[in-house]
Amino acid sequence: MTKPKSKILLVEDDADIREGIGVILKAEGFLVEEAASGEDALVRFDAQTELVVLDIMLPGISGFDVLEELRKKSSVPVLLLTARSRDYDKMLGLTIGADDYLTKPFSYVELIARVRALIRRRNVYDRPEETGADDAVIAGDLEMHRTGNYVLKRGEKIELTVLESKILQLFMEHPGKVFTIGNIYESVWEEPYYLSANNTVMVHIRRIRKKIEDDPQVPAYLVTVWGKGYRFEVK
Repeated sequence: MTKPKSKILLVEDDADIREGIGVILKAEGFLVEEAASGEDALVRFDAQTELVVLDIMLPGISGFDVLEELRKKSSVPVLLLTARSRDYDKMLGLTIGADDYLTKPFSYVELIARVRALIRRRNVYDRPEETGADDAVIAGDLEMHRTGNYVLKRGEKIELTVLESKILQLFMEHPGKVFTIGNIYESVWEEPYYLSANNTVMVHIRRIRKKIEDDPQVPAYLVTVWGKGYRFEVK
């Protein structure tokens, strides 16, 4: 039985760039849905979409606005494309809910590597029955099942993105263990750690805390070990 192609929603207003990326993605075996604006992207997004490649600078609704709308209804991985090199824009995108970003100009090799990694993580977490990873991880008041991107806190369901799920699972499976930012990045992103990845990891930690902590400013689960990294504590 032929495996269905992974569907990618490509959102880019520059026709030449959109066409170029689309050709590369299709050549790699992906099914590509193209959108030239934020409004068009929100119309074309559906439940079959496995990844959104999203330019920040769009006419009308910005990429940030599209991302916020997507996060209200889906944990689908989002890869941001931006011509901006300012750290603020990257941080803002990650804070809103992006999973990764690429700064233009980028190589197609790097684009395909990021795309494949994000889709692979989504498939592992959304289709655990194919990997045998359907066990529950329970740590204190939190319970995580590998059957979806969410965690239960005292029975209340909290939605997570794919990367948030993977980070939290890493900690819950190793309570009390201190993880450096490098440990987290290489375990979750599955690629060699580099210094500029620090902000990416820290933003994801901050997002997780906002979702699971009673008081994110005074975390009780995901605590900082100053000078070393982070540790998960069982309440």
